[in-house]
Amino acid sequence: MGHVHEATVEWQAGEGEPFLSRKYSRAHRWTFDGGAEVPASSSPAVVRVPLSDPAGVDPEEALVAALASCHMLFFLDLASRAGLDVVSYADRATGEMGKRDDGREAMVAATLHPHVVFAGEADPAKVAEAHHRAHELCYIANSVNFPVSVEPVA
Repeated sequence: MGHVHEATVEWQAGEGEPFLSRKYSRAHRWTFDGGAEVPASSSPAVVRVPLSDPAGVDPEEALVAALASCHMLFFLDLASRAGLDVVSYADRATGEMGKRDDGREAMVAATLHPHVVFAGEADPAKVAEAHHRAHELCYIANSVNFPVSVEPVA
């Protein structure tokens, strides 16, 4: 058995929330095994405000963030091994919801847009190879059943 990762998801009805009428808050809390706590909610694109909390992280954007974070962590490791001196890394990643062929609503594609700043000149071939390998190694990209593309931003 590999590493086990734990997250606790907790929700509680508010006072006077008419749960059976479906007018309850979708806001909840994620707590991770290291102690981090994150406010979470359904997406306002799925459940209207005020029943969802736009300030909370929704599962769809968390999936996109996990893909981008995983790619970044592998890229940084590979870049350092290749002698690429990274100063900063930012990615405004996107995920697209849609209908699959079987009619189910799902994340159907994600695109990473990493913008990497290097100290001095960086060999473009080494940078491209690091992105390629990071994509191949990313645990999250290897776990999803939709295409994940990497489109570096200059």
